[in-house]
Amino acid sequence: METATNIDGLEVVYAKPKTLTDTPTHYCPGCGHGVVHKILMEVIEEMNIQEETIGVAPVGCAVFAYDYMNIDMQEAAHGRASAVATGVKRVLPDKYVFSYQGDGDLAAIGTGETIHTVNRGENILMLFINNGIYGMTGGQMAPTSILGMKTTTSPFGREVATMGNPLKITEMLAQLPGAYYVSRHSVHNTAAVRKLKKAISTSFKYQKEKKGTCFIEIVSNCPSGWKMTPVESNEWLEKNMFPIYPLGDIKVPKS
Repeated sequence: METATNIDGLEVVYAKPKTLTDTPTHYCPGCGHGVVHKILMEVIEEMNIQEETIGVAPVGCAVFAYDYMNIDMQEAAHGRASAVATGVKRVLPDKYVFSYQGDGDLAAIGTGETIHTVNRGENILMLFINNGIYGMTGGQMAPTSILGMKTTTSPFGREVATMGNPLKITEMLAQLPGAYYVSRHSVHNTAAVRKLKKAISTSFKYQKEKKGTCFIEIVSNCPSGWKMTPVESNEWLEKNMFPIYPLGDIKVPKS
């Protein structure tokens, strides 16, 4: 963000992007969603594409995105955001289109839509928030819940015999020919935030070049669902989630 000088002659080192509304947050303290919103809207403002961008979000915590993002938005049924985004992009191919989805949405209820969208190489950006739990609907186990993780539907911890292994859907999607750029990030510290911002900016540039589907997973926390303080949840994230979902690029264009 460019620096500016306010009326008192003080240098402004940060200003909220105009692409974010002034709506007070609905998110729980420490939740990663708000940080992702900020980064995404900063990129859109800096690329000067506010009037050219359309976002699609479904049910779940992702549904709050409409309150904060000062861009054109379209709601989708639970799990269907990538299908709706596909339709929007095909009708308006010159627009920048992204879906914003949680793990219960993208990797469970919408698994079919997700796989076929990427397999076709739809020219959109898919943002996938993975906090390993159904955050809004009661803290149930999600496909991405790690082994031993306690949820309302796995009160003694997830175990393989009856619940299977965590679904690493991002690695699965990277194998599809339509996936052009696939990367995994987080927002648990400043360095991670900067890397995610670069990945989002890169994805929009690839979309402009009509390269295919860009997919970014953000491994995040859910302090309320995990029954932890924000600090504890970030520590648990680093210790337990990152070994299963390691950060970094998974599929990048060949040079």
